Amino acid sequence: MPKGIYRVPVAKNEPAHNYAPGSPERASLKKEIERLRSQVMDIPMIIGGKEIRTENRTEIHPPHDIKHLLGYYHKGDASHVQMAIAAAMEAKEKWAAMAWEHRASIFLKAADLIAGPYRDTINAATMLGQSKNAYQAEIDSACEIIDFLRFNVQYMTEIYAQQPNSSDGVWNRLEQRPLEGFVFALTPFNFTSIAGNLPTAPAIMGNTVVWKCSNTQVYSAKVLMEVFIEAGVPAGVINLMFVSGPVAGNEIFAHPDFAGIHFTGSTGVFQHMWKTIGGNIETYKSYPRIVGETGGKDFVFAHPSADVDAVVVALVRGAFEYQGQKCSAASRAYIPTSMWPDVRKQMENMVKGIKMGSPEDFRNFFNAVIDETTFDKLASYIDRAREDKDAEVIIGGGYDKSVGYFIEPTVILASDPRYVTMQEELFGPVLTIYVYEDDKVAETLEVLNKTSMYALTGAIYSQDRYAIEFLTEKLSDCAGNFYINDKPTGAVVGQQPFGGARGSGTNDKAGSMINLLRWVSPRTIKETFVPPKDYRYPFMEAE
Repeated sequence: MPKGIYRVPVAKNEPAHNYAPGSPERASLKKEIERLRSQVMDIPMIIGGKEIRTENRTEIHPPHDIKHLLGYYHKGDASHVQMAIAAAMEAKEKWAAMAWEHRASIFLKAADLIAGPYRDTINAATMLGQSKNAYQAEIDSACEIIDFLRFNVQYMTEIYAQQPNSSDGVWNRLEQRPLEGFVFALTPFNFTSIAGNLPTAPAIMGNTVVWKCSNTQVYSAKVLMEVFIEAGVPAGVINLMFVSGPVAGNEIFAHPDFAGIHFTGSTGVFQHMWKTIGGNIETYKSYPRIVGETGGKDFVFAHPSADVDAVVVALVRGAFEYQGQKCSAASRAYIPTSMWPDVRKQMENMVKGIKMGSPEDFRNFFNAVIDETTFDKLASYIDRAREDKDAEVIIGGGYDKSVGYFIEPTVILASDPRYVTMQEELFGPVLTIYVYEDDKVAETLEVLNKTSMYALTGAIYSQDRYAIEFLTEKLSDCAGNFYINDKPTGAVVGQQPFGGARGSGTNDKAGSMINLLRWVSPRTIKETFVPPKDYRYPFMEAE
């Protein structure tokens, strides 16, 4: 039992290394990349604290160097999902009973391990397995997961500290219990930090977790799991399995102890899971928590008063960092006619200067898309834009998969604001621009608002404060993360809690207390010190 009211170390954002030439961190990271490249890694599932191998091994190749073999992972089947559920349920009672300060210590240690001895390894694994450049890996797989762990521990203590008022003779208390059952974490390829946060956020609050990572993120997921184990996460608390989505869903969503899902991925998958959960609702012991962040069709709207230089940098960074494979990536932009010639010229010059290639060459800003399926889909949209009368490929548009899955930074100019690439999420380095008449700001905002099913991120650019106020009000429902004179990417834990509404998810704000509240079930306790011993009330007495 706790013998004090403990204050955890105050959370603060992890500073990012810049990996400049000659820096010790650059040399150290390059050495770790070489070490990982020189070996063929064997990656088992981790279920109930045990390494689980199968006869079904799947190869892992860097997206930018598809002929190089990084390793193999052991693919599981339905029996391994059942094994993971059983392990989570077996570990549940003891983990839920552990004093919160010991859970806090485990995840604070995990953060320090990533900040220190594992920093190069997690970054190198993300660079090789997910084709991220050094800086994008640093702000994701090092800094952001460190921030998630530290801030979530702090949020946990703040949640526990929230207590009700008490009247005379009564002590009211609020107890935050973990959910009754296990939590399913289904994580994406594009952010190692998200892959780490989705299982650990429920675990911090006392839940046990069945974790299925993306098949294209297994390489760095292995490193995360090593960190969790070294930090002291007990066997069965987080169970990492490598199975297909349908196999996982068939077992998990039919299980009576399924208590919730923590998800980041496509809108279609999320909606299908929600339907499945709803259809099975009578199966469950409780109503499952459904927490998901899905797609986006994120916008940049430039007002005629905007700074052209700032708009161009926002478009290039927002659309093309990590090859546009961010839920928050700038995917559509609205530029006024008066500004368009300068924006176009500057964008053309800036994109020409982008070096594309392997992230192992630190001079490259731009790397490969994640896999062949993604490559083929994006190539088909580019080809379609070349043929359609309502669109024109004005920058980039080239692609080649002979060495890796490389697609050039591409800009499409659309004459129709509802052209397909202005509406559908592409999840790649393709930005579509619509040029509007300067005197049609309000009309264009209306089109922007109604064009997409998503509402994840968006940015406005203006030097006119009246315009900023007007734009912010008119676009209030268009984005859960809204940026004024900044690109729509780069949310920081503890500063801009992340999530959107509409078709973009449940907006439960990863990196905030809001998210952690989804993984607990409160119990109110009222204790009366001197209970009444007569059923009668004073008003019943005779005059």
